[in-house]
Amino acid sequence: MAEGVTTQPITIVVVMGVSGCGKSTVAQQLARRTGWPSAEGDDFHPPANVAKMRAGIPLTDAERLPWLRAVAEWISDRARHSESAVVACSALKRSYRDVLRGGSTDIFFLHLVASRDVLLTRLRARPDHFMPAALLQSQLDTLQPLQPDEAGVILSVEEPLEEVVARAFSALAAAGRVPAPGQPP
Repeated sequence: MAEGVTTQPITIVVVMGVSGCGKSTVAQQLARRTGWPSAEGDDFHPPANVAKMRAGIPLTDAERLPWLRAVAEWISDRARHSESAVVACSALKRSYRDVLRGGSTDIFFLHLVASRDVLLTRLRARPDHFMPAALLQSQLDTLQPLQPDEAGVILSVEEPLEEVVARAFSALAAAGRVPAPGQPP
């Protein structure tokens, strides 16, 4: 490595929160801005999980576990290839986040939050998605906030998308996960 040149650590950003908070959109924008690969956590659900949620039935922890393990494997694969990445995944409970971490300290959680009314409005505006607004309360009841020992930040998403993404990027830069604006990668 050339003298004076620093490299950023490998970072996996998990954009988390309940349905309707904008995980997918924020994750896509961060991936574009960083040039990192990204994944949509919903794509890892087996068809039986999707059918159950579409029917308005919350998943059990046992039903979520294979899905979480599949997302964790994607995360581990990125880390094995020394590749930073972004993934949108609800990660509602500490135990779920522990599965995603898989012992890695390279994961940074961006926990997106909004009022129940904002979330309901957003969920009702996307009728083609398998996650109905009727399941929002079960997700809110399941949600466990980030703990002090979990790397991450909580961000309100009740502002324009550009501001949310800028604050997310600033939080990543402050945590040393991406270069600060004007600094070399």
